Amino acid sequence: MIRSMTGYGRGEFSSPECKVTAELKSVNHRYLDLGLKLPKKLYIFEASIRGLLKNYMQRGKVDLFVTFEDFRENQTVLRYNGALAGEYVHYISQMAEAFGLPDDLTAVKLAQMPEVLTMEQAAEDEGETWKELSAALTQAAESFVASREAEGERLRSDLMQKLENLAGMVSDIEGRYPQALAAYRARLKERLDEVMTNTSIEEQVVAAEMVIYADKTCTDEETVRLKSHIEAMRGALLEGENVGRRLDFIAQEMNREANTIGSKAGDLGITQIVVDIKADIEKIREQIQNIE
Repeated sequence: MIRSMTGYGRGEFSSPECKVTAELKSVNHRYLDLGLKLPKKLYIFEASIRGLLKNYMQRGKVDLFVTFEDFRENQTVLRYNGALAGEYVHYISQMAEAFGLPDDLTAVKLAQMPEVLTMEQAAEDEGETWKELSAALTQAAESFVASREAEGERLRSDLMQKLENLAGMVSDIEGRYPQALAAYRARLKERLDEVMTNTSIEEQVVAAEMVIYADKTCTDEETVRLKSHIEAMRGALLEGENVGRRLDFIAQEMNREANTIGSKAGDLGITQIVVDIKADIEKIREQIQNIE
């Protein structure tokens, strides 16, 4: 299925212990550019997050926003450094003896010494945390893909209509070409008659000039290739996902053929059709830029 590169998705995991919320937003980009906005405690999962998200997207500038609310109690623990406390006692006793000072050290005073007692964050179960986080991420990613596919379907419908219009205009060029040759022949005969008033013009002279003109202005090859590109783009749109780059290449080739037809055209009507074709191709290229 065709996917747009513009999308939004939201996922949430909630339990008595925590609440995790993940939001995904994206815009056009040539490659996949993932920007992660995470709480500090989730930094260790950055590689895992990127690996999970790459299963759901191939291109686009994607921003992920994650919030993590932890409701668990006893998130901090008190740590006692007995070795350091022993050193304090040893050196304070030495100081008291050396300087004749009273040794009035108490347990309370010792506990107040730097680093004897410290508050630390309780060790977390990384596996459980990843389970909670990945649940929210997966829900957000699936919602994100669904929004991209819905927008992609609208893009496909619009592009199919534009391709139908293009095919019609190419047929108009093919139908007009014989008329353009006939009109040129009439103009050529008229001008030659004016120049050579008293001399009859050999029909073979006119015929030879017409052959040269027809060869210079013939666009059969270009119109055939342009129709082939239109069919190739239709096929790619029907084929499915991850065709954005191929569609962009086909659009470039379509534009190349239109330019060649325009440069060969010796007829105002054909030139005008080519202008309209190029305008529609440009609209198609703009739409393609939003396809993954």
